[in-house]
Amino acid sequence: MKAVFLGTPEFAVATLERMLEAGIEVTAVVTQPDRPQGRKQEMIPSPVKAAALRHGIPVYQPERIRRPEAVAYLGTLAPDVMVVVGYGQIIPQSVIDIAPLGIVNVHASVLPELRGAAPIQWAVARGYAKTGVTTMCIDAGLDTGDVVDTWETEIGPEETALELSLRLAVAGADLLVKTLAGLADGTAKRIPQDNARATWAPILKKEDGRIDWRMSAKEIHNQVRGLLPWPGAYTVFRGQTMQVWRARMTDRRWDLAPGSLIREHGVFAVGGDGVALELLEVQAEGRKRMAADVFANGSRLVDAEQLGG
Repeated sequence: MKAVFLGTPEFAVATLERMLEAGIEVTAVVTQPDRPQGRKQEMIPSPVKAAALRHGIPVYQPERIRRPEAVAYLGTLAPDVMVVVGYGQIIPQSVIDIAPLGIVNVHASVLPELRGAAPIQWAVARGYAKTGVTTMCIDAGLDTGDVVDTWETEIGPEETALELSLRLAVAGADLLVKTLAGLADGTAKRIPQDNARATWAPILKKEDGRIDWRMSAKEIHNQVRGLLPWPGAYTVFRGQTMQVWRARMTDRRWDLAPGSLIREHGVFAVGGDGVALELLEVQAEGRKRMAADVFANGSRLVDAEQLGG
């Protein structure tokens, strides 16, 4: 089986490497152009490009995959199937039509739930008990194509989006290889999605990370562990932004205003339901990440100081 792989983020690398392990001939990798990153604005290749180069696979990086020259190039590769994992551009019908077996997508949710760009982060941030991965034959819509296979898993009560992503990447890679085998021998079944059950996981915005301390402690905890690696959960302390990187639930309660800080064998913040969230790791504006205790000592924290505003 000849395949072209389209992907960009770290999440997609496991699928590419699993395809190679399974003996699938990946004739080319298509990924986003190198982008400047960091303070030095260095041109950094995508994780998928780096993986492709390690394996000696040709890499193609069009600015827009829908442009005629990109479509023409993909056509010359004559793949049996194309695989998409987090590529980052909408695939036009002109590309979908190239491969006889179509384009198979690995999506990090159990479709039709959590269609969109950030299903892992939103699954955790919204407090889902379960999620999974889906292999889907894409069409011209946004995650609306026929489902082939699914795999489900529980989300741990303290599990972060980063930790969940690692598990789903491996599971999705295995599921993709199973799906391709089924498509090749004709045993795979394509099941239309029930659009009436669809939910959405839109691209994350900076403001999604702002903590509203009127929410319950559990909702805030989900936000902290879910919106990683970006934008993270953040608040305001003494007029400056403070990132909350790690926290954990407690059963302690204080009759104080939402967002009140307590220093008592740890650092606690009160949610809108009066339940205390223990802050474990924070980052004040212009400073490094540090343990909340170290931050409290350096800030000379006073009980009942307020977060938010």
